[in-house]
Amino acid sequence: MMKVECTRLSSGLTVVTERMPHLESVALGVWIKSGSRNETVDEHGIAHLLEHMAFKGTRRRSARQIAEEIENVGGEVNAATSTETTSYYARVLKDHVPLAIDILADILTDSTFEEEELRREKHVILQEIGAADDTPDDVVFDRFAETAYRDQTVGRPILGTPETVMSFTPDQIRHYLGRNYTTDRMFIVAAGAVDHDTIVRQVQERFSTLPVTPLSPPVLDTARYTGGDGRETRDLMDAQVLLGFEGRAYHARDFYCSQILANILGGGMSSRLFQEVREHRGLCYSVYAFHWGFSDTGIFGIHAATGGENLPELMPVIIDELRKSSTSIEQQEIERARAQIRAQLLMGQESPAARAGQIARQMMLYGRPIPNEELMERLSGITIERLTDLAGRLFFDTAPTLSAIGPLEHLAPMSDILSSLNAGPAAVHALAG
Repeated sequence: MMKVECTRLSSGLTVVTERMPHLESVALGVWIKSGSRNETVDEHGIAHLLEHMAFKGTRRRSARQIAEEIENVGGEVNAATSTETTSYYARVLKDHVPLAIDILADILTDSTFEEEELRREKHVILQEIGAADDTPDDVVFDRFAETAYRDQTVGRPILGTPETVMSFTPDQIRHYLGRNYTTDRMFIVAAGAVDHDTIVRQVQERFSTLPVTPLSPPVLDTARYTGGDGRETRDLMDAQVLLGFEGRAYHARDFYCSQILANILGGGMSSRLFQEVREHRGLCYSVYAFHWGFSDTGIFGIHAATGGENLPELMPVIIDELRKSSTSIEQQEIERARAQIRAQLLMGQESPAARAGQIARQMMLYGRPIPNEELMERLSGITIERLTDLAGRLFFDTAPTLSAIGPLEHLAPMSDILSSLNAGPAAVHALAG
């Protein structure tokens, strides 16, 4: 039987484990409630750079030794930076959990940030920025966030810019680390063949030098959704288009309702947008809806990839589907969305890495693990009336955000899109010309 146990150490560090008795391996990691959004104006990209530099050597291990020690036992180690979180994680067989904890503690408490390693890693990240800029479906999402949250850290690309990345010094990295990597913002989570008390003891021993209080107050400006129009014409085969609206924060009443609505509109092959836009009309090869939640805001979006010649017909069809969702949703669609979310939750429990990540997110957002039964109970209270009311407010009461890249000469101007959103069905058809 799987069991979640949680211990808060005297230092303020939280340790959470879930025993999965049928496994021989463990996924464990350190999650920090800090990401690119916690950077100052002149730190753009430093959260991601820190994630890279953590693996580039400590006082006990070189970068090569870090890689070799974990791979000598068949394990793996990696990290990721997002807008509001950063994670460092490992996957090992159960006998090698002490080694994984030791390596994670080493890179997070004793990294040296040597100048030569920093110089090399900066150039690696410059290549990463260049590769992202060459990938239109990456660019359109970056532009989307920048347009939705103009001139704010929450809307900035996580990678930073070539200029900011090249400017960083070891002291700047240490200052960001000391301001954000403190015990009250860090969670150590393990799932798989774990023994809770043993892991707690090992964490106490190896993470004892983590700072309890930040060097200076953490940075987090309140998000202000602005919306707007951000398009870039490029000589590409296809156009990448994102139409979005202000969504709901994690703690908002309509957060789960927004998740269900995104699923109904564009969450799979049976969704409204997929059936109408791709299957019935053949207007694009990819179309889906999504809802991102943050701590104090959210984004609801529709992404489509299509040939430029299809844009005059595509946008009216998408807007028409948004309008229909504000007046008519079927109970069967709600049940299908609930079933898909439930399946995702249960399938995630079959993967220790997915389960550890899920528990970590819940700890950072809600301060406790959320049982699947409780999540499903929240979803069960969502009605047709709530969904249609939410759709009306999401799509027609807030300023839209448009982001597009590719051959855009046939994409309607924002003024026409606004007019079609603010008027009745006749205006939608007029948008199509």
